[in-house]
Amino acid sequence: MQKFRPALFVALIASVTLPLAAQNRSQDRPMPYRLAETGQSFGSLAEVVARIGGGNGTIEVQPGTWRDCVVQEEGSITFRAITPGTAIFDGGVCEDKATLVLRGRGARVEGLVFQNIKVPDENGAGIRLEQGDLTVVNSLFRDSQQGILTADDTGSRIIIDKSSFSGLGLCDSDCAHSIYIGNYGALTVTRSRFERGQGGHYVKSRSARVSITDSSFDDSNGNGTNYMIDLPAGASGEIARNVFVQGKNKENWSAFIAVAPENRQHSSAGLQVHSNSATIAPGVSRNTWFVANWSREQIQLGENRLGKGLTAYQQR
Repeated sequence: MQKFRPALFVALIASVTLPLAAQNRSQDRPMPYRLAETGQSFGSLAEVVARIGGGNGTIEVQPGTWRDCVVQEEGSITFRAITPGTAIFDGGVCEDKATLVLRGRGARVEGLVFQNIKVPDENGAGIRLEQGDLTVVNSLFRDSQQGILTADDTGSRIIIDKSSFSGLGLCDSDCAHSIYIGNYGALTVTRSRFERGQGGHYVKSRSARVSITDSSFDDSNGNGTNYMIDLPAGASGEIARNVFVQGKNKENWSAFIAVAPENRQHSSAGLQVHSNSATIAPGVSRNTWFVANWSREQIQLGENRLGKGLTAYQQR
C-alpha cells in the first residue's frame, strides 16, 4: 500500500496593525469574500450567501484569519479558499452550532481551515450539516469540539476527500467526535487523516452505507479516545486500505472498529473490511480486537495486517 501523506496546511498571519501612514494602502486590500460568478466582493459571509440566495454560486475566500460564520438556508454553494490552507476560520459560530451551518440544497467546501470552535453544549463544529449533499475536499479541522456534525437526511450523501481532522472530540458531560454523521444516505471518506483525538470516536456514522478507504487513523497522541470507526446503527459498504494505530490514553480500547453496538437499524450484511493495517502504538501492551460486531449478520472480513495484541474479529 502506498503511504498516505496528508496535505500540508500553511497558516498565514492576516491581522496586522498598520500605522496611520499606511491606512490608505490598507484600503486597497481585497475584502474577504468574492462571488466568482460576478466578481463582486463582500465584507461578510452572510452578505455573499444572501446574494446567491436560492441559486448556485461559488464563494472565494481570501487568505487570512477570519472570525466569521454563516447560515445557508437555500441554494447550492461552494466555499473555496483562493489558496488552499491559507483561509482560516477561527472560532466564529452561528446559532451556537458551527462556522458553516448548512441547510440548503447542497454545499462544497474546498481548501479551508476551521479551528478553535467551541459552544456551551460542547458540539461546536467547523460544519453543521442539517440537510442536503456535502463535499469536503483538501480542508483541515483542528482544535475544536467537533469537525463535522450532521443531522439526518437519508436522501443525501456526504463525501470527504484529502482532508485532516486533528485535536477534536471530547467526553465531558456528553461525547463529541472528530466527525459525527447522522442517518444520511451514504458517507464516503477517502485519502484523509485523523489524529490526536481528544475524546469520542474519530469517525462515528449512522449512515446506511459507508466507504472509508485509503485514510490514516493515528491515535498515538490521542487522549481519552474511543473507537477509530463506530457504526452504531450498522452499515453496509467497505472499510479498506486504511492505516490504524491505537494509542495509550484510551477511554475505550476494546476494538478499533465497532459494528452496530447501539442498534441494528441498517443491515450490515456484506460489510467488507479488508486490506487494512492495524497496530498498537509502541510501548503499549494490551490485547484487543480489530472488529467487534454486534449486528448478528455476517460481514466480509478479508485479509488485514494486524500487529501484536490484535485479534481480527469478535462477535458480540
